[in-house]
Amino acid sequence: MRRVRYYEYGDPDVLTIEEAEVPTPGPGQVLIRAEAIGANFVDTKFRRGPSSGAIFQRPLPGKLTGDVVGTVEAVGPGVATQQVGRRVAGLAEDAFADYVVADAQWLAPIPDGLDLGAASMLPMGAPVALRTLRTGRLAPGETVLIHAAAGGIGHLAVQLAKLLGAGMVIATAGSPAKLDFARKCGADIAIDYTDGDWPDQVRKAAPRGVDVVLDSVGGETLQRSFDVLAPFGRIVIYGAASGELTSLPVTNLFALKSVAGFSLTAWRAADPEQARREMTEVAEYSTAGQLHTTVHARLPLAEAAAAHRLLEDRSQLGRVLLLP
Repeated sequence: MRRVRYYEYGDPDVLTIEEAEVPTPGPGQVLIRAEAIGANFVDTKFRRGPSSGAIFQRPLPGKLTGDVVGTVEAVGPGVATQQVGRRVAGLAEDAFADYVVADAQWLAPIPDGLDLGAASMLPMGAPVALRTLRTGRLAPGETVLIHAAAGGIGHLAVQLAKLLGAGMVIATAGSPAKLDFARKCGADIAIDYTDGDWPDQVRKAAPRGVDVVLDSVGGETLQRSFDVLAPFGRIVIYGAASGELTSLPVTNLFALKSVAGFSLTAWRAADPEQARREMTEVAEYSTAGQLHTTVHARLPLAEAAAAHRLLEDRSQLGRVLLLP
């Protein structure tokens, strides 16, 4: 089979496609024959190595994570043989390959008729978008500010905020095309975060402040988000794409503001039953036509470097898929 790895840190060209043995699933694992693999931005940081910041450290040889859509070919010890032949999606390590091993516990069954883009969001992207909104305790009628709203998770969060009853959704993104895309996803207001006065634009749209902020960027974006929070407003941090580790002064919280962190791994460990229910919930939204995944590009597995360039250029609208 083919797989993609990297043996040195650097630009996308360090990604190497090679021949390898088909892996054997271990205890609690399944082997998936991949139809599509959703690429994740965080791997572009890992690929660049220590220069990307302390939070983006992975040893060599580098393996790429991904949201794999495919058919179960074999199961490891402790996994029911009835899984074989099922179409599923799962978040996996060493995911850029023809055959991928994944954790059976967190596989998402793919409903009939669901396209590859939507299926690729079932194990990670859509559950993260939903749970970050709930971690922020978004209530009907409230105003939510979503940073990176044109990205894979962001464009789903915009739609889910509306489904959960948000009164106003304010989206930030970094280009006119992305702003238009965020509006098409349901954002009421779209603001270019590269404008130095973006907090002023948010305050103009929401004079009393915003109730919930979803932030996957970190750094200065996170710091300035406190300035637009309403009293009792909540920020949910679920990433740090900027690579900047930010210290938050306690004084930011004195004005009746709060901040929470979110990790899908931690959430699954804390409440696995609810985490699985929410995987089913987002699948139901997708099959009902209430949640739409936009696929920006479908590329052959051999063009993994091109996929990483798209992600690093921040030019994609929605999801980037690799097709083995």
